[in-house]
Amino acid sequence: MSDERPPSTTGPVLVTGATGFVAGHLIADLLTNGRDVRATVRDPATADVAHLREAATQAGRGLHIVAASLDDDAGWDAAAEGVVGVIHVASPVPARRPKRVEEVTGPAVGGTRRVLAAAGRQGVRRVVVTSSIDAIRGGHDARDGRVRGPGDWARVEHAGAYAASKALAERAAWELAAEHGFELVTLQPGLILGPTQTTRTAGSVGMVLRLLNGEFPALPHLGFSVTDVRDVATAHRRALDTPEAAGLRLPIVGHPLWIAEIADEVRRAAPEQAGRVPRRRMPSPLVRLIARFDASLGPAVPLLDQPVLISSDAAERTIDWRPRPAAETIADTVRALIDLGLVKPNGRT
Repeated sequence: MSDERPPSTTGPVLVTGATGFVAGHLIADLLTNGRDVRATVRDPATADVAHLREAATQAGRGLHIVAASLDDDAGWDAAAEGVVGVIHVASPVPARRPKRVEEVTGPAVGGTRRVLAAAGRQGVRRVVVTSSIDAIRGGHDARDGRVRGPGDWARVEHAGAYAASKALAERAAWELAAEHGFELVTLQPGLILGPTQTTRTAGSVGMVLRLLNGEFPALPHLGFSVTDVRDVATAHRRALDTPEAAGLRLPIVGHPLWIAEIADEVRRAAPEQAGRVPRRRMPSPLVRLIARFDASLGPAVPLLDQPVLISSDAAERTIDWRPRPAAETIADTVRALIDLGLVKPNGRT
């Protein structure tokens, strides 16, 4: 990795979606490494950003919270004005369970276009976008044993709504980079776990909490590749700063695990909760059958029996990125959930 110090170290960095799990760790990482940060939220008056302000105070750096929403054009040009880099982490979350794929893909693509078009108009030199390994593996049958990497794209017509939204939003980002002439780097993390900074536990961390609290009756045969949120933060900062990263897709994943193996690590990290972490497996045909009547299982169906075979070689070479062991990440996730009082002795939150 080059030691050249690019212009991104000389001014504020814009981070979208400041209240999110990844964005929180990223903002803390940037502040700790000497950056001033401008961060977007929907409503600064109500946003829970106390942990970010504390991080800024401890680092002695500036943190400016500004209003901007992915579903509204207002505020984005002002947010991007004068920044030396943009890191687009935020992803829209539907207020209700979507009935059509377009309800997920439309907001994801629209939000990306708003953020990156503003970056282009304001002359931002480099943009980093958080994508997902699902933008690579979605719609493919990983049972073919092929290891996929930066040159692979999800088959949108065969992928689930989430994978399609990530792939289409990332393609929109590359189109905007070509149109506006800024440097773009996209990162594709796996299942993001690690210590949570707040009591919000949606998404991947919520899955670990549900395991701890005995809310899974059995374990479906789902494959994951754990990526530590702290390693995700480091990867974003290095993607912003490393000249050689311009124009690259950089998958950042750890060792592939089945959910049963994740459950094993959860039991090791919290032996007092081990009795509530399921061991029984749920056959895939049964999951598919139940999903016909329980829409919440719908997103899991395309991932059943699919191992995660994604290479992080490009990130290791270009930004000197190395994942920490999945066991460490899962243990730290469990400890944080317990320390925050989210894991109750009776197994309920």
